[in-house]
Amino acid sequence: MTDNLVQHETDGNVAIITMNRPEKLNAVNHELRAGVSEALIRADEDKSIHVVILRSNGRSFCVGYDIDNDTPERAARRFDALKWRESLTEDLRFEMIPWYMRKPVIASVQGHALGGGCELAMFCDITIAAENAVFGEPEIHFSNVGPAIVMPWMIGFKKARELLYFGDMIDAESAMQLGMINRIVPLAELQEKTLRFAKRMALISPEALAHTKLAINRGADAMGFTNAMHAGLDVLAPLYAARTDVGVKFTEIRQKEGLRAALKWRRDQFAQHED
Repeated sequence: MTDNLVQHETDGNVAIITMNRPEKLNAVNHELRAGVSEALIRADEDKSIHVVILRSNGRSFCVGYDIDNDTPERAARRFDALKWRESLTEDLRFEMIPWYMRKPVIASVQGHALGGGCELAMFCDITIAAENAVFGEPEIHFSNVGPAIVMPWMIGFKKARELLYFGDMIDAESAMQLGMINRIVPLAELQEKTLRFAKRMALISPEALAHTKLAINRGADAMGFTNAMHAGLDVLAPLYAARTDVGVKFTEIRQKEGLRAALKWRRDQFAQHED
C-alpha cells in the first residue's frame, strides 16, 4: 500500500481507511486507487473488523478521477475505445469494492464528492455527510460520464436524469431528501459522529450484518443491478474515445491554460443560462 496516500487504522471492531491526497482534493490516481482497494480488501478479510469507515483528509472527500495531467497511460488510450473500456473497467471494479465487501462500509463525506467520488460514496452501504458536503457528477461538461451509472438506482430515474444530463451539484440537504445519503452532521463533528455510528453498528453480530447485506445485494442483482453497471460501462467507453467538439475544446484549454481555465470556460457558458 502507498502509506502516504492511504491511511489505515482500527478502533475496536471498526476499520478506518483514509484517503490522504488533500492537495488534490483526493482526486483518484493509480496509486490512490490501488491503495484504497488494498486497504478495503484487507479490512474485509480481517475477522476482527465488523464495520469499515471510508473517509478523507482535507476539505473534500473526493473530486473524482485526476484529469489534471496527461499521463502516458491517458495519452495512449486517447480515441481508443477498447483501451478506454479496459481503463474504465478497472475504475468500476474499484468503485464497487464497498458494494461487494461482506462488511458494511460507511462513507464519511465532507466538502466535494464529485464524479467517481460521488459514485464511490453511493456504492457504500451508508453515507454520513457534513453540512458542507456537495454531491454531483459534473464530468458530462467535458463529454465524459461515469463509469458507474449508479445514481438512478439510489434516487430514481427522473432526478438522476436531471443531475446526470446537466452535471449539476446538490448540497447535503438535497442529497438527504433524495435518499442519496443517510445523515447530516456538523463538519466539526463528522469524524466523531461517524465513528459513534460505526461502533453502534459493530455491536450487531458480524454474521447478521454480512448476511443482511448479502440478501440486499442479491435482491438488487435479481433486478439487474450489476448487469446495469457493466452495460452502462460498455455504452460509455466509446464516449471517452469520441472526438466531440466540447471534449476537444476542453482538452485544448486544459493543455494550454490548465484545468481551472477549462472548467471556468464551461462554467461561464452554463452561467448564461441559469434559472
